[in-house]
Amino acid sequence: MRGAVFSLWPDSRRDFSSLSEREILALAVAAEEEDGRIYSELAIRLGDTYPGSAALLEGMAAEEDEHRRRLLDLYVARFGTRLVPIRREHVRGFLSRKPVWLLKTLSLEQARQLVWEMEEGAYRFYLEAAGRTTDAEIRKLLGDLAAAERGHAKAADRIDEAVLGAAGRDSEKDEAHRQFLLTYVQPGLAGLMDGSVSTLAPVFAAAFATGDTWQTFLVGLAAAVGAGISMGFTEAASDDGRLTGRGSPIKRGLAAGIMTALGGLGHALPYLVPDFGIATTVAVAVVLIELWAIAFIQQRYMHTPFWRAVLQVVLGGSLVFAAGILIGSA
Repeated sequence: MRGAVFSLWPDSRRDFSSLSEREILALAVAAEEEDGRIYSELAIRLGDTYPGSAALLEGMAAEEDEHRRRLLDLYVARFGTRLVPIRREHVRGFLSRKPVWLLKTLSLEQARQLVWEMEEGAYRFYLEAAGRTTDAEIRKLLGDLAAAERGHAKAADRIDEAVLGAAGRDSEKDEAHRQFLLTYVQPGLAGLMDGSVSTLAPVFAAAFATGDTWQTFLVGLAAAVGAGISMGFTEAASDDGRLTGRGSPIKRGLAAGIMTALGGLGHALPYLVPDFGIATTVAVAVVLIELWAIAFIQQRYMHTPFWRAVLQVVLGGSLVFAAGILIGSA
């Protein structure tokens, strides 16, 4: 779960606009190496169940290796054999992903979404990089690779089309829907989870400390609005969307902020009821519904096994809920 707070540590990553042509090429080499390894790992993970997809992913891994070789040849010709040790996590604007090899389960749809995100990000990276270079040969290579990666993005739709069939292909997510997931759904879900859980302690601490429904509602309202503003700014500042393809930071920030506030308001609104017992009973029921709904959403959209999501969200939320009651009753 992402915390709705700003980092207290300075961001030491470089701006993409500050990179030299030498650094851009070195970054591209490292990115192609990593992407090739990811595709190989996906192929291994899917090979037993979806051999067609595994073969396609192995082919993409081989193409990424060819891209790496072309970039490396040009780098050596221009700048020598000493490669700048720069990686994507050193540059502001790239999206951090959980390593594939740490995923205990990997569904076909999860692989399709990951392939599309990777290739869309690579396409945007090469397009942006080509626009910042003045060397004609470097610019040409980056432009060619941008076109190649754009074609690769369509490979996500070819993964096991034979298995999915015509009906399956028709129901699968097209590019616009994938973009909708990246820009609105994922930030919104992160905000909903953060707002629902992080505001439990202050709301129920206030409820059991004061026994006053109106004061409890005001505390809950303040916590929800504050968390929403913080989460919105955090999401908007995470990256500008140019390299990741995640869309406008303003749209993502609004989605995260609004859903965070709504998640916090869910268990604060019952305290508009003057009777403390009734309000608290309804609020507890709302909390249970929220936590189980979040577990379902994690399983549906983030491909987390349902019972693991229950353990993470329901158990974590219950601990926060209990902490609020204990503090309020002290």
